[in-house]
Amino acid sequence: MSAVNVGMGSATAEKPKVNRTRALRLYTLMAVAAMGIALFMELFFAGTDVQQGDVQRLFYIHMGSFFSAFFAFTGGVLGGVAYLRTRDPKWDTFALACIEVGLVLAFVNVATGSIWARPIWNTWWTWDPRLTSAAVMLLTYAAYLMLRKGIDNPDTRRRFASIYGILAFSTVLFTLLVTRIRPDTIHPVVIGSGPSVNQEGGFAVTQGIGVTLGVSMVVWIAFLMPVLIWWRIRLESVLERVDQLKAAMER
Repeated sequence: MSAVNVGMGSATAEKPKVNRTRALRLYTLMAVAAMGIALFMELFFAGTDVQQGDVQRLFYIHMGSFFSAFFAFTGGVLGGVAYLRTRDPKWDTFALACIEVGLVLAFVNVATGSIWARPIWNTWWTWDPRLTSAAVMLLTYAAYLMLRKGIDNPDTRRRFASIYGILAFSTVLFTLLVTRIRPDTIHPVVIGSGPSVNQEGGFAVTQGIGVTLGVSMVVWIAFLMPVLIWWRIRLESVLERVDQLKAAMER
């Protein structure tokens, strides 16, 4: 009788895992389809910008990657706070996944911005306040990963990483707001700047740009970023099980 109960319990435990796997695969397919639609709109639906030409199309990726990184880093803060309150390792795993994905997205943002700057500003890089703050943000979160690697005790590692991840978010906020608080930046203020940006590097209204930008932002924030975090959480769970098996074999 007990064997039957154990078997039924195991089957019940496996069913949610199977459902989550199916949901993740479906969400992944949706994300791929959404990215395909966004790419089509960026290349063919949106008109060519009257001031910048085709290089302006990088802005869809540039802005989408930045704001999705912003939300990913926000998830890192929420995960860190939840871990400090509950000491549940799953929240540390969530925070780690968010920050790793956010770091990749932030790198995409900086890379596309550099490619865009070459024909527009005639340089790959300038120590503009916005670009400098973005570089500092990247280095700050790279140090987060180094901190985790440098602490062996799991509880101490999770606690210090949670605190660091919360404090590191200040670099994200500064990068987001620097174009509004520093008058010497040459980086365009696109969001909330009006229909036509006259400063160097801005773009005037062109047919389809607004709609395409909106669709691209939704795809990056609501599809690509969450699905990457989900997959990273699953990978971390697999790695933890492998470590547990290694520890059990060494006993």
